[in-house]
Parts: sequence; structure tokens; C-alpha cells
Amino acid sequence: MKKSFQIGAAFIGVIVGAGFASGQEILQFFTSFGTIGIVGTLVAAVLFAFIGMNLTQLGSRLQTTSHQNVIYHICGRYLGIVVDFVITFFLFGVTVVMFSGAGAIFEQQLHIPGYIGSIIMAILTIATVTLSVQRVITLIGAFTPFLLLLVMVITVYSVINYDFSAAEIQAAVTGTNQGAPHWLVGGLLYVSYNIAAGVAMLTVMGGTVKDEKVAAWGGIIGGLGLGLLLLLINISMLTQLKEIAAVPMPMLFLANNISPVVGALMSIILLGMIYNTAVGMLYAFTVRFVKPDTARFKGSIILFGLVAYAASFIGFVTLVGTVYPVMGYLGFVLIGAIIFAWFKKKRVLYPVES
Repeated sequence: MKKSFQIGAAFIGVIVGAGFASGQEILQFFTSFGTIGIVGTLVAAVLFAFIGMNLTQLGSRLQTTSHQNVIYHICGRYLGIVVDFVITFFLFGVTVVMFSGAGAIFEQQLHIPGYIGSIIMAILTIATVTLSVQRVITLIGAFTPFLLLLVMVITVYSVINYDFSAAEIQAAVTGTNQGAPHWLVGGLLYVSYNIAAGVAMLTVMGGTVKDEKVAAWGGIIGGLGLGLLLLLINISMLTQLKEIAAVPMPMLFLANNISPVVGALMSIILLGMIYNTAVGMLYAFTVRFVKPDTARFKGSIILFGLVAYAASFIGFVTLVGTVYPVMGYLGFVLIGAIIFAWFKKKRVLYPVES
């Protein structure tokens, strides 16, 4: 069970980038719909757990070191080619976004030039990815317990200290940007583009375990953990929706309301989650082309990492606006293929008698 929790923590670490932990994505896809957004977080939790279970289990069954085998297994020969290409492209794209995001936090919070933050994140990421996959998984999951603890503190403080009513929440919702036309669509789209970003590392993590049940439980634990974080962050932001509607990093705003020390801790956690995602994406991108644990693998990591750093100068906002929306559509294709493969497997195991 220890291995399952390790995979679950790494699953959360890969998915929870700056947008998730800062609350900005959750604000647009859940909180902006008011109290009904809480139901959306529950839907997302179930989907994250179901998809995480399937992907880690398939990775274990195929003993894969890259997402390629799993994607072809799920999507078939022809669709698999397209999905594999797009996922590989976005693995690199998300790495670039994370390097750029680190620069944005250094500039906004510490008033240090963004390129310095980006190069520090690039160096840390490259150094980590040169390690073995087991150590990479361990490091990715390291920040997860701290994030969960800090989010719980912020949530409890927000609920206790702020008086809010349904009418006030509804009034605040009116002036908030929404990431989707409906709360259910928002929940589905949120899961969609996060899975598109995380599918490669999820399958690789599953491939490190020979016991399919252990791998599957890792996916379930990680999915439910993501759902819990979604719920807590959503509730905490509902208490302050009027104040945070136009704030770039809502959770950082709430953390600073408690104490400058808590705000500083939240900034560190945000950088840690960016680091987690960057490591997962760069590792999964590199193993798609080069066999891990070789001299060529380490050289490729350095090359890809430097190219990603150079691309990060395009700008954080521009990158997010370009990379993430397209990723959402790919995610819907993946989710549909995973659900189809799951039902197909059930029909094989339990054929319907005529």
C-alpha cells in the first residue's frame, strides 16, 4: 500500500501546477459558478480517480517506460499516431509553461527578473530528471503533503473568519470570468486538459509496478486526493469570491490574509508544484525518444531542457492561452478512448449471453 500512496502523491504532484495550486484555474472552472461548483469538484474527483486507475493499471500491465505503448493500446493504430504526436508536443509545451511560470512568480512575488527564476527552475528540473525514475517519482510527490496541509489551514481559516450568504455569493458570481458555459462542462473540461498533460507520466509511474492492483490503487488515491484539493480550494475561495475575482493568484491572496509568513510558505509551495510538473513533463517527453538510464538520455535531457528554457521567453500568459485550450480537446478524445477501452475489457471478461 505504501507504493500506491507514493504513486498517488506523484499523480497529484504532476497534475498540480501553478494554475491549480494558485487557485486561478479552480476559480474559473468551479468557484465562478457559485455553490453548484462544489458538485463540479465532486464530478471531477470521480473522473480523476477512474481515469487515473485505468492509466496506471495499463502502464503496469504493459510494463511501459513511455506513454507510447499505452496510447496505442487505448486508441488503436491510426488514432494512436495522432494522439501520441500531440501528447508528445504538449509534454514539451507544458515544460516551457512551467519554466515561464516560475519566472512570473519570481518577478511578481520577489521582484527578481523573470529570466533568473526560469533558469533556476530549468537547472533544478534538468538535474532531477537525470536521476532514476523511482527517485523522480519520490521527489515529485514530496511537496504534495505540504500543499494539502496548507490548503486545509487556509480553508478552515477562511470558513471560520468570513461570513457569507448564498445571495452574496451569487452577486459575486455575476462579475466573475467563467472558464466554461456550464458548471458540468467546466468540471469535465478541467479534468480533460489535466489528464492530457498528465497521461504520459501516469503510465510511466504505472510501469514501475508489476502488481496491477497496486498501480490501480495509486491512480485512485491520486485522483481522490486531487478531488479533495479541488473541494477545499473551491470552498475557501467561495468565502472571498468578491475580493479574489480579479486576483491572479487567489490562494496566495488568502494565504497573505492569514499572515505574511503563510503567504511566503504558499509562494514556496507554488514553486514546488511548478517544479513537480516540470520534472514530470520533461521526463515523460525525453523517454518518448530516448531509453532511460543511459548516457544519451542524460545528454538529451540537458538539450531539451535548454531549448524549453529558451522557449519560455515567449511569455507565461501567451503560453497558457495557447497550450492549455488545445490540450482540453485532446483530453476529451483520451477520456472517450479510455472509457471505451474499459467497457470493452468488461465485455471480454463478462460476455453477455444471448
